Amino acid sequence: MQPPEKPKSEAERLHTLRALKILDSSHEERFDRVTRMATKMFDVPVSLVTLIDEDLQWFKSSQGVEVTETPRDISFCGHAINQDDVFVVADTLEDDRFLDNPFVTANPKIRFYAGYPLQLRPGINLGTLCILDTKPRTFSESDKELLKDFGAMIEQEIKSMQWATLDELTMLYSRRGFFTLAEHTRKLCIRKKMAMTFIFFDLDEFKLINDHYGHQEGDFVLIEFTQTMQKTFRESDILGRLGGDEFVMMLSDTDMDEVNALLSRFNEAVIEMNLRFNKPYSIKFSAGAVSFPYDTKLSLDDMIAKADSIMYVQKNVS
Repeated sequence: MQPPEKPKSEAERLHTLRALKILDSSHEERFDRVTRMATKMFDVPVSLVTLIDEDLQWFKSSQGVEVTETPRDISFCGHAINQDDVFVVADTLEDDRFLDNPFVTANPKIRFYAGYPLQLRPGINLGTLCILDTKPRTFSESDKELLKDFGAMIEQEIKSMQWATLDELTMLYSRRGFFTLAEHTRKLCIRKKMAMTFIFFDLDEFKLINDHYGHQEGDFVLIEFTQTMQKTFRESDILGRLGGDEFVMMLSDTDMDEVNALLSRFNEAVIEMNLRFNKPYSIKFSAGAVSFPYDTKLSLDDMIAKADSIMYVQKNVS
């Protein structure tokens, strides 16, 4: 048996998945309706909507199975999320990756699998819409197109949930999305006894840019500023837009020397960005960073407020 590899964008993928708050949640009719249709249209005993977490695959919707989760390292869908198209195993006993898989050798005795990777955006596949059979079968191009159509319906439902957690302009986490993910990360820090750091960012003189050059130019500044952030900081760092020109970042297991080095690198990247764009204004920012032990009693709001206070001290000094 060959365990599935993890995608290159695994950290971002997991962040996105957890911010949606749909892991280990109850079935919903909008997903069940699609799996029922898939089961009927393909005449298969099992149809699933799966979500691939760090160690488990969760069944957001299922037809034909009673369990709600299985280990990721023996999942078929763990392989499917690494694909850009429908992943098909016509006969598991003819495929070295699966012939000794426990789901093949024991119940549900899978002999056929087809899974469509559910893509939230390019490079971010959260799970699959998949169908299973207990006998080998061929899967035509028209079959693949039909599965894609069903998969697109699931993707649309997930994207409708995502808009509540993402900022539409910058595609960073919104306040709600950031706090959801930060709370999950805080629990991880407590469990692993890791320190956590918050950085509060504020764009300097942003109102003047909006007033003098228009809101379209202001949007350009916000987008370029956030893209530079994403390129500079680490994939594991959680970044959100709280509103207007205010941003917050959460870093785990990072000491202040590392944080200051990252901020210095980001400052250099912003300077380079200004030189590259050669605008009649300069994009400038202030930032405040503060670290907390894993067992702090402060709330997320309190920790962010402390970083905000440090940022204002810097802004007034500069």
